[in-house]
Amino acid sequence: MTGSSGTRPAAFAVWALTRAVLLLWVTKVLTPPGLDVTSDVSVIYHGWSEVLRSGTYPESDVTWQYPPVAALAVLSPALLPFLDYATAFFVLAFLCDALVLGMLLRASDGPGRRTAGVWVWVAGVPLLGTTAYARYDVMVTAVAVAALLAGLRHPRVLGALAAFGALLKVWPALLLAGTARGRATRLAWATAAAVAAGLLLVCVAAAPGALAFLGFQRDRGTEVESLGALVFHVWRQFGWEGRVELHYGSLEFLGPHVPLVSTLALGLSVAAFGWLLVWRLRARTFGVSTPADAAFTAVLLFTTTSRVISPQYMLWLVGLAAVCLVLRESRMGWPAVLVVAATGVTQLEFPIGFVHVVSSDAQGLALMFLRNGLLVAACVLAALRLWRDTVRTPGREAAEPALSPAGRADTPASAP
Repeated sequence: MTGSSGTRPAAFAVWALTRAVLLLWVTKVLTPPGLDVTSDVSVIYHGWSEVLRSGTYPESDVTWQYPPVAALAVLSPALLPFLDYATAFFVLAFLCDALVLGMLLRASDGPGRRTAGVWVWVAGVPLLGTTAYARYDVMVTAVAVAALLAGLRHPRVLGALAAFGALLKVWPALLLAGTARGRATRLAWATAAAVAAGLLLVCVAAAPGALAFLGFQRDRGTEVESLGALVFHVWRQFGWEGRVELHYGSLEFLGPHVPLVSTLALGLSVAAFGWLLVWRLRARTFGVSTPADAAFTAVLLFTTTSRVISPQYMLWLVGLAAVCLVLRESRMGWPAVLVVAATGVTQLEFPIGFVHVVSSDAQGLALMFLRNGLLVAACVLAALRLWRDTVRTPGREAAEPALSPAGRADTPASAP
């Protein structure tokens, strides 16, 4: 499906309607389904902003688990001083959502492009419900989308925005995983390293506690919505004697064998990194969509294997999937569909059915197995497609020209 004059107004109309509902929900003009998730903005984020305005990071608060540039997101409601903190935050989240839509609409126009990615964003965000605007992840996702789209022509911009995003919430560092070998990689990675180092120095010099988040992240356990948590959801049916408690800002399983499962989850993340490294070394064909496809696959792998899968993490995947599907060359269609479906299930388990998840009853088990099963399936399919599209056998590689008819450039194996 190519970008057409008929599709664009339809996408914008659906976007406007669904976002109006989201704004009415988060501002409590209408009552949203499930738990109220907006209190994190009015209480936690607002509290952090007061601490940050005093000239220090919230270094004594274990729930502050974000890189130092996250302070900009927390302080951003000050840009709208005529609104209260929470309302200003929601308006800024809405504007970032609109920015992503605009970037995708613009990127979908032209040869080799399509509007499928626009529809992924239009549909995916409201499927998450009020969580989409009640966390700052939509702001980070906007930076990531801008980085990947700019990186199609400007590797330095990709590197700079990836570094900025990484210091907002770490995961955008993975946007650099699929840069084309040679000059593009050198420019993007060197720029990212320089920008990250400069920003870190500024943050550390500006206020104490800039790196306190590292210790708080290290000590987290197995959150009830994670893949590893399925072990304890099932085990509770057979008498496991652990419990669910608020721990480091999220509800986690605590009790016998939890440290072991948390360690195994870390092992899965290490294995995912190992696969990504092997792919990077073996990949020979880098097409127009490879950076976006690799970034989507990498973030999908690390999200799924994490000890914590917070609902707002789905926004990352929806945004990256949208960028992939703007590019006609990308073959991430089915993984994107699975991610969008998983996003809808995520709203069903949080906030709508979270009491069932916490209690590990039949409904909670079904929701967790379905959502995490969709993510695992998306991981496998995305990884297989990325591998098949970019890794060539020696015989096939030798028989093909340097530039294939599809426009994919085969590059030397010696470059990083």
